[in-house]
Formats: sequence, structure tokens, C-alpha cells
Amino acid sequence: MNFPSSTLLIQSILAGIFTGALYGLLGLGLSLSWGMLRQINLAHFALAFLGAYLTYQFSTYGGIDPLLTLLMVIPVFFVVGMAVHWVITRFRMTPFNSLLVTFGLTIIIEAMLQWIWTADYRRLESTYAEHKLQIGTVYLPLPELITLGLSLSISLIIWQVLRRSDIGKAIRAAAEDGPIAAAFGINQQALGLLLSGLNASLAGIAGVCIALGYTLAPSQIYSWIGVVFACVMLGGLGRPMGPIIAGCIIGISEAVTMAVVSPSWAPLVSFSLLIIVLLVRPERIQA
Repeated sequence: MNFPSSTLLIQSILAGIFTGALYGLLGLGLSLSWGMLRQINLAHFALAFLGAYLTYQFSTYGGIDPLLTLLMVIPVFFVVGMAVHWVITRFRMTPFNSLLVTFGLTIIIEAMLQWIWTADYRRLESTYAEHKLQIGTVYLPLPELITLGLSLSISLIIWQVLRRSDIGKAIRAAAEDGPIAAAFGINQQALGLLLSGLNASLAGIAGVCIALGYTLAPSQIYSWIGVVFACVMLGGLGRPMGPIIAGCIIGISEAVTMAVVSPSWAPLVSFSLLIIVLLVRPERIQA
């Protein structure tokens, strides 16, 4: 076991927070879909990487600022999310069937990514990657700060909308008891389309953040699934702030484990935490 210096330990904790913020942003749409629509949308991860590749393409070959690609990614993904929801509800799929269908959609998107961009690794070279904020001996990379800011602000906004706005209360009511909500005139289909479009847009935003800070390869879609699922279940289904809090806990645990013990131990952290929570508080994952 290695005992890192205080600087390395602080840098590791910050790196864990930044990574956890991305986990939380990726898990936010999945948590809302699973907890409020009863749809386990595995295609969320594939959409995120599609968004990352689109950002890479627009920025590298179109000369567009990576953050400005959000203006194109968000509306397109919103429509895609509504289309996926329409198909799932049209055929009255159970949560398990939605898992299978969206897994098939994930494979289709992965194949499309390999066909267009090949399986080679690709890296977005942007001006953001060249900037780091230094506080003493600690460095804060700009792409990670952008991801943290987006993740926190989006989670807080959605949390406030669901708690205080009429449409948020309607969504929560429909998720709690659909028949009673429908009896009071709540249009569940319209709200479902709206929420699904939002969830897909969140995947696109997460994709832009992935493009800013990570090397891209189509096969990496599956490397994020396990840890993000753990964040979603640890944070609680349908809870907007849950994934980012759980993501930061997991990210810090992984980063400190890599610094103190060994990088090979890091993947065990998230699932160990998940097993402990499921054993102690199994109701935590309920919507």
C-alpha cells in the first residue's frame, strides 16, 4: 500500500469529483427514465457516445466550438428520445422488454459509429484542453470544471422544476399513480414524450463532456454502463440530485483507491458500495 503526499491525495479527490460529476450527468437521464417512466433505457449510453462523436466531427472538421455543438445536439437528441419513447409505449413494453430493445438499439448505434468513424481511437483537440486553473500545487483542468458546472446546474434545475413547477408536479404524480393522475386530467403520453426527450438531451450533453475530456472509441460505450448503473441505484431512482451525489462518492473512492492501493482495485469500489447499500437499505433504489 502506498501513502501518497497531501498534494497527490487532494488532486486525486478533485479528480474523483470531476469523474463523479460525469457519472452523475450520464446517470441523470437514466435515473429519470427508470424511476418515472419505468423504462430501462440502455441506449442512453450509446446516445452519449453518439453525441461525443458528433461533437468531435463538428469541432474537428467544421471548426465549431465544442460547447456550441450543444445547440445542434440537444434538439436532435430531444426528437430521438421522443421517438424511442413512442415506440416503447406504442407496443406497451415492460421494463425488462425496454431493456432488451434499447440494448439492441445500443448495438445498432455502436455499429453505426464503427462504420462512420471506424474503431480507431479519436481525440478532440480543443482550446479547452490547454487551460488549467492552478490553486497552489493543485491543478483544475477546464474541461473537467465545465463538466462539473454543467452537471451541478442541470441537476439543480431539474430538481427545482420537479419540486416547484406545475409540470414537475404533474410528472411526479403520473409516476406515483398513473390512473389517478389521468383521472385528474394529466396527459401522461405528452409528459412521457417530454421527459424522454429531456433524458435523451441529457445524454447528448454528457456526450459533449465526454468528447472534451476523453479519448473516443465505439467499444467504450460498455465500459461506462456498470459504474453509471451503480450511481443510479445508489442515488435512488427518479431523484435528480441522487446520481451526481452517488457519482462523486464513487469517483472519489475510485480515485483515492488508485492513489493509495492500485488502479486495478478501483473498479471494485462502485460495486462494493452498491452491494453494501442493497444489503443494508434495499428500499434505496425504489423510485
